[in-house]
Amino acid sequence: MICPTNKERLVLSMVSSGLTTKEIADRLNLSRHTIESHRKNLLKKFQAKNSAELIQKNFAAGYPLQDRT
Repeated sequence: MICPTNKERLVLSMVSSGLTTKEIADRLNLSRHTIESHRKNLLKKFQAKNSAELIQKNFAAGYPLQDRT
């Protein structure tokens, strides 16, 4: 079973809305490196090759996207 953390789900929601790593980091007051780590962890958890596949697999797994900050 795939279990993304709340922060990973928030990052995924922001990625799905088209925000860049830098934009997400700025909005969440986190470093770019932290956001890149969340993205890498998500890609690994969902065994996805890119963001589009990640979003598709997220929906297939039944996880709704969180409200964005």
